[in-house]
Amino acid sequence: MDIQKFQDSMYKLIVETSTNLPKDVRRAVKAAKEKESAGTRAAMSLATITNNIKMADDNVSPICQDTGLPTFKIKTPVGVNQIELKKAIQNAIAEATKDGKLRPNSVDSLTGENSGDNLGLGLPVVKFEQWEKDYIDARLILKGGGCENKNIQYSLPCELDGLGRAGRDLDGIRKCIMHSVYQAQGQGCSAGFIGVGIGGDRSSGYDLAKEQLFRSNDDVNPHEDLRKLEEYIMVNANELGIGTMGFGGETTLLGCKIGVMNRIPASFFVSVAYNCWAFRRLGVVVDAATGEINEWLYQEGDKIDFAPETEKESAAAIEAEPEVITLKAPITEEQIRELKVGDVVRIDGRMYTGRDAIHKYLSENDAPVDLNGQIIYHCGPVMLKDSEGNWHVKAAGPTTSIREEPYQGDIMKKFGIRAVIGKGGMGPKTLAALEEHGGVYLNAIGGAAQYYADCIKSVDGVDLMQFGIPEAMWHLSVEGFTAVVTMDAHGNSLHKDVDKSSLEKLAQFIERVF
Repeated sequence: MDIQKFQDSMYKLIVETSTNLPKDVRRAVKAAKEKESAGTRAAMSLATITNNIKMADDNVSPICQDTGLPTFKIKTPVGVNQIELKKAIQNAIAEATKDGKLRPNSVDSLTGENSGDNLGLGLPVVKFEQWEKDYIDARLILKGGGCENKNIQYSLPCELDGLGRAGRDLDGIRKCIMHSVYQAQGQGCSAGFIGVGIGGDRSSGYDLAKEQLFRSNDDVNPHEDLRKLEEYIMVNANELGIGTMGFGGETTLLGCKIGVMNRIPASFFVSVAYNCWAFRRLGVVVDAATGEINEWLYQEGDKIDFAPETEKESAAAIEAEPEVITLKAPITEEQIRELKVGDVVRIDGRMYTGRDAIHKYLSENDAPVDLNGQIIYHCGPVMLKDSEGNWHVKAAGPTTSIREEPYQGDIMKKFGIRAVIGKGGMGPKTLAALEEHGGVYLNAIGGAAQYYADCIKSVDGVDLMQFGIPEAMWHLSVEGFTAVVTMDAHGNSLHKDVDKSSLEKLAQFIERVF
């Protein structure tokens, strides 16, 4: 085999996976759009999502800024040198990162140091399997941290909120899967996809669950009981009313695939791998002799072009939401207290990014800039530096905010921050601080990295680069950055309300079905 051609093929696979949603996922997103009522928050979110998909196509840039932990599943003919293939994959990963197609996501677990090239101990994940066919089947999934953190594993029997006891049978499995969708809420960038693994041990169960995400969303499970269970989950999970981004709505789940393996008598695990709407999973058939791509996988049928529908949906959203409130930092407490849950906000001017490392740093140190009246954006962007040394934003969607719950309220009060932007909402500690201090939480659309990158007009500076590109504090100048108030300064939280209502709806599925 020409190993350089194989490396080039892997680079193409990485770029396409990061920037071009597969056709089965596009069909699922389109079906979700058609179910939503015009003028709702869910419809507005889906219009932004489809606009983002189109922009990623046009720009050949990451759909979502969190390009995740690359996981390859490779089947090779007997005799192929897997050591050489792995080296080629690593080289392709580093090249794609340098070109801004992947965000540098590999961090030393002990020191926190970012390798800068997505390589490091155990990364990327490459799982090889030999088979007797004469070609290489190479598949890749880019699964971001927001949805990865909503994975969940159940040990049966157990007690579940809203559903009571789940026993060691098919009906107990049903309850676990329904609960897994409920507990994700909007934090995993719903509407999402789930892979479910029944059986195994703790590690093999999760592997089986993630393996289900490599199935086409359009396939039919050959196991009759699992086929019926998949169909049941798809119908009833969407009755929970969690909706896109957790704003409420008709579609909460876009796909469900279930696999089973044997277990030992003492253990009965149900493992669920949750994936966001930005389901970046592609594959290629590679010639084992030349290393060149012969066929792309997951691309059956016509490709859905969202552009005409996006323009129509955007017009409908504008008509339905004539009042958009503009904020420009520094923001006063009086301005903040006038806002209420449900308001659509447009931000012009300055904002600062801040994720996990920044929040921990600010809890222990002074801020590098004056944050009084300012806006913090929970975002780890994809950045590229040009030949003149200027930084440019390639992708900049929100990260899941709940990770900052231990710090957020204290930091807002300490530095006078008036607004934070993220996705998925925050908890009671932050909500109490917003009411006391006079602050708001703004929910942006998770995964819409191209849409929000287009709103960023310049990068005016950066601090704390020692934490790496995703974790640094970037100074951004924005225009027309739109988000929804989901937690206000009066003690109201849309996320708390949706969680409560979806838990009540979950309880209707307590009775035995299987």
